Amino acid sequence: MVFYFTATGNCLYVARELDKEIVSISHEPLGKTYASETIGVVCPIFGHEVPPHIKEFLQAATFDTKYFYMVLTYGFCQGGATVRIKEFMDRQGKRLDYVNVLKMVDNALPAFDIEEELRIDPEKKVEEHLAAIKKDIAKQRQFITQPTAWDLEYHEMFLRAPFKLDPEADFRAKGKEMYRITDACVGCGVCSKVCPRECIQLENKKARQNMARCVACLACIHACPKRAIQFTFPEKNPNARYRNPHVSVKDIIEANCQF
Repeated sequence: MVFYFTATGNCLYVARELDKEIVSISHEPLGKTYASETIGVVCPIFGHEVPPHIKEFLQAATFDTKYFYMVLTYGFCQGGATVRIKEFMDRQGKRLDYVNVLKMVDNALPAFDIEEELRIDPEKKVEEHLAAIKKDIAKQRQFITQPTAWDLEYHEMFLRAPFKLDPEADFRAKGKEMYRITDACVGCGVCSKVCPRECIQLENKKARQNMARCVACLACIHACPKRAIQFTFPEKNPNARYRNPHVSVKDIIEANCQF
């Protein structure tokens, strides 16, 4: 059994590769008990951390299993997320036998140009690293990926100057919206369906956002077929968007849609 959270399809693809029984965290109520010989969680790293709503799920759930693992996807720097999630689970009194990371296309807009990320993607050797992770899990290996010195140094720099490194943080701190829905919107509803937090609704055949529950997963921005959702601050390539090539928009809708 593998639980996953996905915005652009990367984690859904990984979950499918790891197990036949996959469950979207976006559809699970808090506080359930899950039983299986092996249980895993696949999710992205946001700002060097496991996303807060995934931590909320982990904290509330009970996992009845002999082997519990996590695979965290990222594109540039994991920043020590592996050890922090282990510490988090320890504080909950919950076992975590294995944590590994998988470096994939970095789709953290607006900091990265997707076209450039796709160009360097082969260098990350995703399939090779994923195969190694699958072998580890099959053997129920006990292992926690340790951050490099560079990971920790970059994370410290990130914490000292978050607004310079993370434009989204600046806008959140000032209570501003980090993206806007432009007049290019045709009211197709894709953005509302891929959102895992019900942050976008259609009103009068136009999308309208409410960022109160937004976790900045950017699923809406990446999935909009008209590029009608744009950041309110500059990005490197406003015309470049991403979806894992093995995953369809329909797949992401099925994983995240809340209605």
